[in-house]
Amino acid sequence: MKSSRVAAGFNSTFHNRCSSKQNKSTETMKQKGFTLVEIILALGLTALLLGLLSTGVYIVADDWNRNSGVLDESLDQALAVLQIDRALHGAFPHSYTNIETLGREIYFFGEDDYISFVSAVSPQRNPGLTVWQIYSVADEGVYLSLVPAFSDDPTERLSESEPTLILANYSAEFSYLYQELNEDRVWVDEWIGNEELSLPLAVYVRFIPDRDYEDVNEELEIVARIKNNQHRSIRPTTNVGL
Repeated sequence: MKSSRVAAGFNSTFHNRCSSKQNKSTETMKQKGFTLVEIILALGLTALLLGLLSTGVYIVADDWNRNSGVLDESLDQALAVLQIDRALHGAFPHSYTNIETLGREIYFFGEDDYISFVSAVSPQRNPGLTVWQIYSVADEGVYLSLVPAFSDDPTERLSESEPTLILANYSAEFSYLYQELNEDRVWVDEWIGNEELSLPLAVYVRFIPDRDYEDVNEELEIVARIKNNQHRSIRPTTNVGL
């Protein structure tokens, strides 16, 4: 009888312990879970963070694209100015026969807003001499025309060529270095090769930006000395040599 009571007490104690462990396990599982409100708040915060992140990425990408465009434009301008500088340094006293007078003339036409000359430099690296014509058009920019230089007057070929806009919203100004008989050197606004019978000692170019456009950069300048300014057989009437 006593053993039965002991067994009943043991079973009761075991059952109570098992029930207590099960209740604790259930409570632990309840504590580890998330409520619906917590899940909704977490999703809302995640969506907000993703929206802020995407907006920041868009702003950075837009700023990068804009700066890249400005950089590309600056590089294009620098390349154009460098090519013109090289062409002026390589200016050549190209001569041709005037079909009306049958006399030999030197091709070089320079004004304060226009220049046309023959150079040993070609941007396409083509062999032979190239005629460069540079001028500016108001409210548009600076244009460049290129044609091959043969043994004739290239004026007609230039008029038929298609000019290229190389500096948008810029204007060009040209000056030419002249040496007088007393060896004083002055800058003049005009140089006609068939009158001077030579090329100028140097050419000064200013590319002036149109201030009405905010995307235009600073003023650009070129000072190009022309070493080969005299023809080997056509001599100038004045002392223009170095």
